[in-house]
Order: sequence, then C-alpha cells, then structure tokens
Amino acid sequence: MTRPAAITGVEGVDLTGRTVLVTGATSGVGRETALALARLGARVFVHGRDREAGRAVATALDDLGADSVFFGADFANPESPVDLAAAVGDHTDRLDVLVNNAGAYVDEPTLSDGVELTFRVNHLAPFALTRALSESGTFAEDARVVTVASAVHSRADTSDLTREAVTSVDDYDGLQAYARSKLANVLFTRELARREPDLLANSCHPGLVPGSGLWRDASLRVRAAVGLLSVLPRPVLERVADSSRSAAATSVFLAAGEYEASGAYFSDCEPTTPSSAARDDELARALWELSETLLK
Repeated sequence: MTRPAAITGVEGVDLTGRTVLVTGATSGVGRETALALARLGARVFVHGRDREAGRAVATALDDLGADSVFFGADFANPESPVDLAAAVGDHTDRLDVLVNNAGAYVDEPTLSDGVELTFRVNHLAPFALTRALSESGTFAEDARVVTVASAVHSRADTSDLTREAVTSVDDYDGLQAYARSKLANVLFTRELARREPDLLANSCHPGLVPGSGLWRDASLRVRAAVGLLSVLPRPVLERVADSSRSAAATSVFLAAGEYEASGAYFSDCEPTTPSSAARDDELARALWELSETLLK
C-alpha cells in the first residue's frame, strides 16, 4: 500500500487561532488527527466516550499548546450529538474545523432508539452534530467539515438506505451495516456541500487500520483477523495496512491543507472517485430527508 511519506499540502501551515473539534479522538486515527492538528497550532477540542482516555489526550494536546477541552458523549444516545454541539458552542463562538471521525463496527444486531446502532453512530450522529453546529451559528464562515468514511462504502446496497432497512436488524450482517453507514457518510458530505456552499465539506477513506479501536465490538473472527494483522512485522504490515498515524494523513490534509474541492471523496490526500451510488444526487437528497425524519 502506498501512503504519503508526509502529510501532503500542510507543510508550513499555521493553524494558530483556529479551533478544531475531532470526534472519536481518544484513540487510534482520531487521536493522531488531533495531535497532528495541535502541532500545526490549532486549539483542539476532543470528543470521546471514555473520560479517562479523553482527559489523557487533552493533556497531551495541552503539552503541545493546543488549549484542549474534552467533551464526553456517547453517540449511541440520540441526544448526545446535539448536546455536544451546545457544549462546544459554550466554549467557542467560532469553530473552524469539524472532523467527524467517531465510528463503530457492531457485529451483533442492535437497535438504538429504534435505529440500527451502526447507522446511528456512524451516520446519524455526525449528521445531527454538523446540523446543530450549523444552525447555532458556531461554524466560522469558512469552516471545514471532514467526515471519515471508508472504501467499504462501495459494498453497500443502496436499497438499504430506507427507513425500513435502518430501523430493522432482521438478517443482520455487521459488514453490510458498516458499509451502509460509510455510503451514508459520503452521500451526506455530497449533500452538505450542496446545501451549505459556505462550508468546505469533504469525506475520506483513511485506510485499513488494525490498531484502531473501531474493531473492539466486532465478532471474535473479525477481531482475530485484525489482531493477526497488528502483530505482523512492520515492513510486511505497511504493505497491506496502515498505522493510525499514516491513516490520519488525509483527515489532517482536509482539515488544514490547500485545495478547492467540496463535496468530494479523498484517499491518500487526493480526490478519488467513489462508487456510483455515492455519486447519486437523488439518493443523497433522499438520505438527508430520511435522516431529518429519523431525528425528529
């Protein structure tokens, strides 16, 4: 696997005076994204479920001069994204970058307030958080929204993006549920860019990251396979997978780099063509309307 040797397009970037929120930043790719943005001078807000881990990351960021604040919120709770937006608004009146990084892979069929859990955490939560920050006027005029998706989105069946599909766990398949949520991420970004032209909104594929905490709720078989990857010698592992640090490169580039794209999908710090379903504007609009309905 070819990865950028350094984070392309952010050399010399100074984010001093900019405020960034990274969700799911207590470990893995989110943590590395937060640290990288702090090194560029940003004030970095940290979100996560684990308060102890969150405070540890915030302390590491403070050591870099990031003036960090930790916000605890469990995105399985339907109210948490809106509450998080309100808490962020209490700490700043200008959010320059939102990195929607938090995610989950759930192998067991689970509903959260009537919605399949993976879809709620991976799509509805960032949708609700982004919308709440926009409606409250917390975003800066030139704010950026980065949503971490996955190349797995191409495996999703578009017929799954219906109310009937996301409110049911019949014949549940963890990988398909994850793929559906990642397709939703790309479509959400596309529609957000259309509806909010003042925002620079893009999604990205981070890579395969065995060291990510994403797989903690996966089946024993998936966790075993990921665990096997993680113990491979580094030269071998780098050919087939990514470290959390290298996987953060595209998120950091989209948060701080120079480019003009909005509504695009990136991989390895370059715009990449997503699946045909992810380019369907009618599907993107329908998903937006469905998401609004599910959040009422």
